[in-house]
Amino acid sequence: MNEEEDYYVYIVRCSDGSLYTGSTNNLPARVEKHNRGEGARYTRGRRPVTLVYSESAASKSDALKREIQIKKMTRADKLSLIKEQS
Repeated sequence: MNEEEDYYVYIVRCSDGSLYTGSTNNLPARVEKHNRGEGARYTRGRRPVTLVYSESAASKSDALKREIQIKKMTRADKLSLIKEQS
């Protein structure tokens, strides 16, 4: 992959209400993959998923760093992040 592509960090809400955080360079395609059961193992049994948050990142490296930051957040902090964007 080209480091000059656009990258995104995202949160999807799963059918059981849980939140999954990931990163990608093609947000619509990645959400669709989750909904087809081709995404992360975590989301496969929790479909459908709904995109509830996304932010752009300057590079793949930045996206991965931010993904890790968000994954370390509490659920309450993630919900606040989602609310701020809506």
